Amino acid sequence: MNTFSRSEFLKLGSLSLLGALVSDSVFANDGFFSAAAVKIDTDLMKKLLLNNDTKVKVLLQKGLLDSGVRLSNFRSLAGAIATMSAAVSHPESQFYKSAEVADYLNQSAAILLKGQYPDGTVDAGGNRQSPPDTAFVLESVCAAATVLKENKQKNLIDIKSKLKTFIQNAGEAMITGGVHTPNHRWVVSAALANINALYPDVRYINRINQWLAEGIYLNQDGHYSERSGVYSAVIDKAFITMARLLNKPELLDIVQKNLMTYYYYTEPNGDLVTVDSKRQDQFMNITVSKFYLQYRYMAIHTQNPKFAYMVNLIENIPDFEQDALVEFMTNPELQQAILLKPKIKNDFEEFFAVSNLARIRCGNTSITLFGGNDKPVLIVSGRSSNPNFLMYRKGDAILKYMRMSSSFFRMGYFSSDGIEKVGNKYILRETKQGDYYQPLAPEFQKADGDYQLSESKDGRFWNKMDFEHRVASNVKTQSTVIEVEENNGSLNLDFKVDGPPNVEITIEMCFKEGIQIEGATLGEKGNYFLKSGFAKANTGTETIGIGPGLVEHQNVNNLDSEEYTYHQGTLRTDGVHVYITGFTPFHHKMTIG
Repeated sequence: MNTFSRSEFLKLGSLSLLGALVSDSVFANDGFFSAAAVKIDTDLMKKLLLNNDTKVKVLLQKGLLDSGVRLSNFRSLAGAIATMSAAVSHPESQFYKSAEVADYLNQSAAILLKGQYPDGTVDAGGNRQSPPDTAFVLESVCAAATVLKENKQKNLIDIKSKLKTFIQNAGEAMITGGVHTPNHRWVVSAALANINALYPDVRYINRINQWLAEGIYLNQDGHYSERSGVYSAVIDKAFITMARLLNKPELLDIVQKNLMTYYYYTEPNGDLVTVDSKRQDQFMNITVSKFYLQYRYMAIHTQNPKFAYMVNLIENIPDFEQDALVEFMTNPELQQAILLKPKIKNDFEEFFAVSNLARIRCGNTSITLFGGNDKPVLIVSGRSSNPNFLMYRKGDAILKYMRMSSSFFRMGYFSSDGIEKVGNKYILRETKQGDYYQPLAPEFQKADGDYQLSESKDGRFWNKMDFEHRVASNVKTQSTVIEVEENNGSLNLDFKVDGPPNVEITIEMCFKEGIQIEGATLGEKGNYFLKSGFAKANTGTETIGIGPGLVEHQNVNNLDSEEYTYHQGTLRTDGVHVYITGFTPFHHKMTIG
């Protein structure tokens, strides 16, 4: 059995270390890792190697990109370069020292350089000459350069030179270039840390420190400002990179807090709760696999059983692609076997007060309550606007979301003004207001009627009416209160909507595609109406019961606000839709369980 001191372990470098990965080598250490010995996870490494080789085969079969076609996005090309570099450098790869792979790399690097502007940037879709998108590309290109650095294969000399040219040119853009979003600062900083590790330059460090001087926002819920699963994974990875390469271990404390939050945001099957995101993933279905490297690295460093649980969960979900070989080569610490065998009881109730989101787990039942939209609700990246206020899962029986819509001035879905927790109840509230307007006072009247184009005071529409100088009248107000109480995985819900009478109220439940509904009436367009009594949503192995029902109207179209429907847009998603309907004053109690 080969043993090494910690210093010897770190000096080995990715290439020489990986030559021993197919054995059961155990590396002794002097306290850098909390375990008494470092054991390589050989089974995982073999899977990563096999997957990487498979990906190389696919890339070679597809052939090289047409060098005459200008790319609009370079991330996939950079990823291919990293994949190929790992294969040609790994002694156990079937493509080790492959001339065919070396040729592919040389031509790919030429395409990469051709797409680089004189300022060091590349394009990414609509983002022209984009520093932050160049930073995302650098993540893969620097990884490739790192694993190739110790590779003495002669036909790789040119590729290494080309990658160095690309990286150093891009480094100039990283030193001077700007960003769009909060996460971009840390992606750029991580790119600079990677460049500095390859080709040290104090200017890279100075620029990183300039971004870090702005401060890192992490609220008491453990969220970064974008409150996004997609970008939290990006930020965590960037901070781990900086912590490793710049000796900034304090950044790992921030990562740890964020990863704890996403432990609670993860469903038993690996799906990620994204309803509260302020970015595009608030309407996306994604899994926690984006956090794989982050959880693995932190599980090794902290010995936190929850992180070890997450690593095991991710490695066993269907979309675990196992394509991270290059990451394990550039950061050999990831190769360690996680010896913890966590026995975690996943029953919990966590209330994220800043985000206005509650997560409850009871056995195989998982519940999400959300009331944290940004007001006024706007359809734009950077603001939270998802109308789903309740999600419920019992095993593979999934209520994707519950929403409630009102025909009150066509303002659309209920969007809670936060969540209040009172005893065992969660209370969601919203007040909507619709105005009418009086004539302009004489001093604001214009003979030609050409008034200022402006937004109505209630924010519903725009017109040349000079609303600022009009008095609102005939004001109508609708108030909604939803009380939710959990009891051993079942929910009791109490709906109260008051205001002008005879306003249509629609409770919309969308179940996962393929679920069977029993006890409700099938109407037009595949919609179910729960007219009375209880219904069952059945998968064959699990059942969710809902009811009692109520149907006083069947107008379930155009439930979105006029802001959406004016542009023929809709938030309706695929799934099996079940409706409960009524008129104001609307008071209805029901259970889900």
